[in-house]
Amino acid sequence: MDYRDREVVVTGGTGALGTAVVGALIEAGAACHVPFRSAAEGERFPFRAHARVTMHPDFEAADEAAVERLYGGLPRLWASIHVAGGFVWRPVGETGKSDLMRQIETNLVSAYLCSRAAVKAMGENGGRIVNVSARFGLEWRLAANLTAYAASKAAVAAFTVALSEEVAKHGILVNAVAPSIMDTPANRKDMPKADFAAWPKVEEVAATILFLASPANKVTRGAVVPVYGRS
Repeated sequence: MDYRDREVVVTGGTGALGTAVVGALIEAGAACHVPFRSAAEGERFPFRAHARVTMHPDFEAADEAAVERLYGGLPRLWASIHVAGGFVWRPVGETGKSDLMRQIETNLVSAYLCSRAAVKAMGENGGRIVNVSARFGLEWRLAANLTAYAASKAAVAAFTVALSEEVAKHGILVNAVAPSIMDTPANRKDMPKADFAAWPKVEEVAATILFLASPANKVTRGAVVPVYGRS
């Protein structure tokens, strides 16, 4: 996949999956824009000083004004990849309205606002948008104790498909991936008895995202692609 001379935004780019996505994009020749919230995120990001990476500090993906500022100041945008999100594992009796709204803001609102801004930035030039849903957003019966998270990620999937129908006429192809639990240090720590080999690696999920966001993807739109590995 050739991303040379392509400008790409990756929200959540400093996290485990986001870092894998940015690393793969750099290898493919892309110019990457990585917004981040805190100084600590930026400091630990391994590609922060790379020549084809532009860091955008003090960014909140669910803040409409911040999103508009970022996308309004970009060169001609090719792709926008929305990895930013959040997670809560808690019984519904312990998950109040504030927890639910936080999940909606972090997962759905962030994807919505960044997709909206990307569509405006791309205009009639075409481009690619990739959101990140989750297995729990597609297979709800697996989501006991994850009700708020599952609901917000299901909404991301529905939004992705609806948006894909709206903007296809402009040459903008919109898709999503839906990972199961990924093999990250944090997940290994939280679930030490799990079969780590069955989990998809972040690099494997990133490879799927890269295809969907690439010029090589000429026809796929409205897909929510399961990336479950063997789990």
